[in-house]
Amino acid sequence: MSTVRYTGIQVRGERISGIDDTIVQEERFTLILNGTRFLDMVASRENLRELGAGFVLCQGLSRSVDAVSVEGNEIRVSAPLEESCEREIETTGTVGFICRPPEPVPSGCITTIPDVFAITREIVTDLWRQTGGVHCSVLAKDGEILFRASDVGRHNTVDKVIGYGVLNGIDLSECIVGCTGRQPRDMVIKYANAGVPIVISRAASTDRGIATAGELGITLICFSREERFTVYTHPWRVRGVGPEDRPR
Repeated sequence: MSTVRYTGIQVRGERISGIDDTIVQEERFTLILNGTRFLDMVASRENLRELGAGFVLCQGLSRSVDAVSVEGNEIRVSAPLEESCEREIETTGTVGFICRPPEPVPSGCITTIPDVFAITREIVTDLWRQTGGVHCSVLAKDGEILFRASDVGRHNTVDKVIGYGVLNGIDLSECIVGCTGRQPRDMVIKYANAGVPIVISRAASTDRGIATAGELGITLICFSREERFTVYTHPWRVRGVGPEDRPR
């Protein structure tokens, strides 16, 4: 990830000293969807193809992606849009966040307590320790980390790892996403649109985030740090924590 050096004055107790700090860079990119300018987004430059693919899927704009390319600061995505998106563009001439209603995730994917801790360790990166200015997400399957993405925005990291799965033909219903960021309702809806059944976060959720995960069949695990975590919804997917039988 791109970083720059900035000097500053640090106050620590009664000690005041000059420091040379590592700071992450943010840039602005334009998403071009099927030839139409969709929106501008602030992100980190790495994994921009994955960001474009994942954004379109996670926002419920499309269920698949045909092609993604990056030209300068433009991310160009070709994808079959949901009918509601096409109608909105045709009638108003504008493009907005037209999302299909999220559908429940029926996956029977199971994880274990050791795997939850292992995935949590993978989302704490050296860059995060060094700068404190990035989020990180990972995509895991069958105990293996398939992809890792860092970005200035937590939403972008999720889009990037989901996008990696989309571009590489990975069955997301068998995957787990680990994330450093909070998990409110809008984040949970991203996972539902992508069909991801298990989410592990070092941070908190909100009441609507938990309620949405419960409604959409997503196992939401938060406060996963060191040797503890909290399972808020569908604990049957964590072997040894919840009931062994999947609810009908």
